[in-house]
Amino acid sequence: MGLFDGVLGGVIGAGMASVVSDLIEKHGGVQGVVSEFQSKGLGGTVQSWIGTGENHPISEDQVHQALGPDTIAQLAAKLGMPQDELTAKLSQVLPQAIDHLTPNGAVPPTA
Repeated sequence: MGLFDGVLGGVIGAGMASVVSDLIEKHGGVQGVVSEFQSKGLGGTVQSWIGTGENHPISEDQVHQALGPDTIAQLAAKLGMPQDELTAKLSQVLPQAIDHLTPNGAVPPTA
């Protein structure tokens, strides 16, 4: 996912770009991440990130709920960071990342 890392690195920082790339890869692309959030009742929030308007915020608890405790634990261990710190950072960078990867207000078919 080097391309995602490069594209996102300038938007959210290199360290978190790697985490977001891992999430996207694990979910089979941007659409997989979007579907995961939608299935957890966060469809309106994630759609705001895709659309061309303002990005709705997401709480740390909502990030944890959407991604699940196993994913959060794995990513936190990989980064050597406490889980609450990871969810705090993801709550800030995920809206920007998904927004940046969907520049025309739609999920690209290959993203």
